Amino acid sequence: MSSLDRANCEALDAKDPLAIARDRFHLPEGIVYLDGNSLGALPRATAEHVQTVIQAQWGHDLITSWNKHGWVDLPRRLGAQIARLIGAQSDEVVVCDSTSLNVFKLISAALALRPDRKVILSDNGNFPTDLYMAQGLAQLLSRDHHLEIVPPEAVIDRIDTDVAVVMLTEVDYRTGRRHDMATINAKAKATGAHTLWDLAHSAGALPVDLNGTGADFAVGCGYKYLNGGPGAPAFLFVARRWQDATQQPLFGWFGHAVPFAFETAYQPKPGIDRFLVGTPPVLSMAALECGLTTFDGIDLALVRQKSLALGDLMIRLVDQECAGFGLTLASPTEGGLRGSQVSYAHSAGYAVMQALIARGVIGDFRAPDLMRFGFTPLYVRYQDIWDAVATLKAVLETAEWRLPAFNRRAAVT
Repeated sequence: MSSLDRANCEALDAKDPLAIARDRFHLPEGIVYLDGNSLGALPRATAEHVQTVIQAQWGHDLITSWNKHGWVDLPRRLGAQIARLIGAQSDEVVVCDSTSLNVFKLISAALALRPDRKVILSDNGNFPTDLYMAQGLAQLLSRDHHLEIVPPEAVIDRIDTDVAVVMLTEVDYRTGRRHDMATINAKAKATGAHTLWDLAHSAGALPVDLNGTGADFAVGCGYKYLNGGPGAPAFLFVARRWQDATQQPLFGWFGHAVPFAFETAYQPKPGIDRFLVGTPPVLSMAALECGLTTFDGIDLALVRQKSLALGDLMIRLVDQECAGFGLTLASPTEGGLRGSQVSYAHSAGYAVMQALIARGVIGDFRAPDLMRFGFTPLYVRYQDIWDAVATLKAVLETAEWRLPAFNRRAAVT
């Protein structure tokens, strides 16, 4: 196989059907941004739209904006936009709260469907907050529920008739390893268990087919591939078949059947709205709305095709340019088995990443030794991958990562 150079990568960019989407984002000059799997880039439309919501809607129309500008409808309106990205119907997704709170609500709902079962099954690649929520809920219920954690490859065989809910992140946040959603959903259904999927590293990065694969519940965040901004509201999915058969434990006024009747007794709304809790955070939702519009006219099949190509390119270039520097590929080599990121282990991974960031290549680090490089196909170019690997090679060749400044741990890694 012949070697690649930057010209090869520029040629790929020239033929990229998604190249038009890059102009939808504000991307600082001279920066290669490979951390959209942690925080998506700023859409160009966001600042103006949020300013309009602040000045014209909040500033001028004040409280009338709940009706006049549809603030009250934001959870469902944004949910419908997300639904098309994750293979759901528009009335099966609602935007609300944080991923953690939504996990809590949906585990509770799933457990109530199988009161005879006590096992919440997950794997050690799941994001910790999901595991914490399961542990906290089990402790709160005090009914012998417990979280069981197994290796990712052991999940399918462990799904049995004692499992109430299988709770997994589709794409491992550390390595990018991807679960086979269809197979796991089928096994869960066959054994009478329910599934709860965390789509934080899937939604917006690759096609998801919740209904086609028979998923029961799902959650996801708005600030990664959906480009909703730091701390953007999360979303949850409940399949139609379970909406009126389940109840979540957080009885909030926006989930009440008639919130403005101000009744003292709680009665849930029908359908997905019963999973709402408090007043929607309008400014955050306005920013998320702009993030979601960056997908207008975008074919998710092309997004996935480019995502795989970017990952394959990085793996090939690191093999070509960085052999002998102590890097170990932590992600699956086969594209179909990973999400939209590639991770490398290195004994000084934190310091190497800090040196990369200082040179304008932004990825991130996950303990104990993983450097993560995320690919958002809407704005990452093939030439960005070349530049990132060339910079990585320079950092490793010069060993500048040994400088004390790059070895001081910051609060956020």
